Amino acid sequence: MNVKNWDFSSFDGVKLKIHEMGEGRPVILLHGLFSNAQTNWIKFGHAQALADAGFRVIMPDLRAHGESEAPHDPAAYPADVLLRDIEALIAHLELTDFDLGGFSLGARTAAKLMATGTQPGKAILAGMGLAGLAGWARRRDFFFAAIDTRDSARRGDPHWMAIQFMKSQKIDPVAARLLLGTFSDMDPAEAASIETETLVLCGSEDRDNGDPEELAAILLNGHHVAIPGTHMSSVTKAEMSQEMVRFLVG
Repeated sequence: MNVKNWDFSSFDGVKLKIHEMGEGRPVILLHGLFSNAQTNWIKFGHAQALADAGFRVIMPDLRAHGESEAPHDPAAYPADVLLRDIEALIAHLELTDFDLGGFSLGARTAAKLMATGTQPGKAILAGMGLAGLAGWARRRDFFFAAIDTRDSARRGDPHWMAIQFMKSQKIDPVAARLLLGTFSDMDPAEAASIETETLVLCGSEDRDNGDPEELAAILLNGHHVAIPGTHMSSVTKAEMSQEMVRFLVG
C-alpha cells in the first residue's frame, strides 16, 4: 500500500491533508462525518481496490477532520464550505475528466457539488437516501446534542455511538459544531436535476439517511445497489469496493 500524502491550501488558506493512491483516471472520494480518508477509504481496502483497477484515488481529509486543519474562527466556516474546498481542490489539480464518490456527509457534498455545476464522469453516493439530502436539520440537531453531551452521556444514550466515534477519531468539538452549521438542505428538485450517471450504494440495513432506492429513483440516471451492513459496518465490507470498481470500470 503506497499512499502519497500532501498539504493543500484551500480557497481561504486553511490547510487540508490530501491522500492519494494509484495512477490513472482520477476519482475523488469524500469521507463521512467525523471520519477521515484513512478510516473510510484506506483502512478497509477500498482505495487499494480502485488503485488496482487503474484509478488515481484522491482522498481529502475534510475541513475539521483527520489531519486537516480545524480552525476555531467562525469566519472559516461560511455556508457550504466543504463545496468550496472541493471546488478549489479540483481547480488546483486542473481536473476536467474525473469521477466523484462520497459516503454519508461525503455523499451529501458530492450531490450538492453536482447540483451546483460540478460534472464528474460518474458519481457514487454511498450511505445516502433522499431524506439525508433534504432533511439535514434533524440530523444536525442530533449531532449538536452528541457534541454537547460528549462528556456526560452514558451507554444506552441514543448519542452514545456517535460520541464514541467522535472520540476515537479525535474530532475537535468546537470545530465540529462550527462545521455542522454550514450544511444546507438540498431541495429534491435539485437532486432530480443531476444528470451524471450515479450509483447509490447503501448497506441493506442502513436507513440512517433515508431510503436509498427513493434517491436512486429521483435521479435522472441513478442506480441502487445494496451491500451487506448497517451505516457504520457497510464501509468495512469488501462488497463496497467491489461494487465501486464494477460501476466505475463498467
